[in-house]
Amino acid sequence: MHKKLFIPGPVEVRDDVLEKMASPMIGHRTKDASALQRGIAQKLQKLMYTKNTILLSTSSGSGLMEGAVRSCTGKRAAIFSVGAFGDRWYKMAVSNGVPADLISSEQGRPTTPEMVDQALSTGKYDLITITHNETSTGIMNPAEEIAEVMKKYPEVIWCMDAVSSMGGAKIEVDSLGVDICITSTQKCLGLPPGMAMCSFSDKAVAAAAKVPFRGAYLDLLELYNYVIKKDHQYPSTPSLSHMFALDYQLDRILEEGLENRFARHLEMAKVVRAWAKENFELFPEEKYASVTLTTVKNTKGISVSELNKKLGENGYMISNGYGNLKEVTFRIAHMADATMEEIRTLLGLIDRLTV
Repeated sequence: MHKKLFIPGPVEVRDDVLEKMASPMIGHRTKDASALQRGIAQKLQKLMYTKNTILLSTSSGSGLMEGAVRSCTGKRAAIFSVGAFGDRWYKMAVSNGVPADLISSEQGRPTTPEMVDQALSTGKYDLITITHNETSTGIMNPAEEIAEVMKKYPEVIWCMDAVSSMGGAKIEVDSLGVDICITSTQKCLGLPPGMAMCSFSDKAVAAAAKVPFRGAYLDLLELYNYVIKKDHQYPSTPSLSHMFALDYQLDRILEEGLENRFARHLEMAKVVRAWAKENFELFPEEKYASVTLTTVKNTKGISVSELNKKLGENGYMISNGYGNLKEVTFRIAHMADATMEEIRTLLGLIDRLTV
């Protein structure tokens, strides 16, 4: 029996989107491939509210995260973490020999503008990374407030992990001043995993040009140069199957209307938060709670593994806590093409199973 997924990726994918994955192949060096990739880029620019160049990568979002910190750090990176995925970005930097410092918040707390200002005022850093939405703790960082601080440091490259929020929350890349905004297919965009994409600013291009060892496959400057010089082509063979589905799904997202899509995610979040507060407790500080998933503090001490087993028998699946938060918390995703009706059905089922 298929379990309907309410986990923070991969998400449920509509049948018509899955069918697009089975589209017949085309040559990846053809004009048709260029047209496909150009169209995707133009639609993603609308979704991201950016005029910056869009880069596609046949990798997970982690691939572009690694590519960003390696390609664009000339001096030292300040890695801000609110959970497991910020920590991962730090590990990527260190593993690539990139000088970096990890600046962590207490679990359930955000990266604050004051933290960013304090770090950048030292003059030690030429690149920062921010996790916009952290799926381990359910935190959504205050990007607009951080953006105000970043205006004081126009020379610093700003990389943002929006893997689990782009397409579910409004992220105005250009007005925020984000240089590299990264997302991937398997979360709010409602596609199978396997492709990542990012915006890449002129400032990031200039920074990368000064870095001598950017790697190969994940060299963002190499990807950029191909896109610019070869009409949206890529250095190595991309996943055309993902591109067919992404092109189709972006049309659906734009047809729904971006504001409508963001409002739907927020309304689902409000319902799950209210349920969590009534029956358990919210794990993150509510002011910074994610709109794409809710991390619930397991105040009743239930066995989350047993709950998920029972949910599975009824055709549903949620997520246990991540890492050291396993069984301490559990997570309910409300993203991509999920509906309010589905969310209410799931919550009602959990109520019955935890009486």
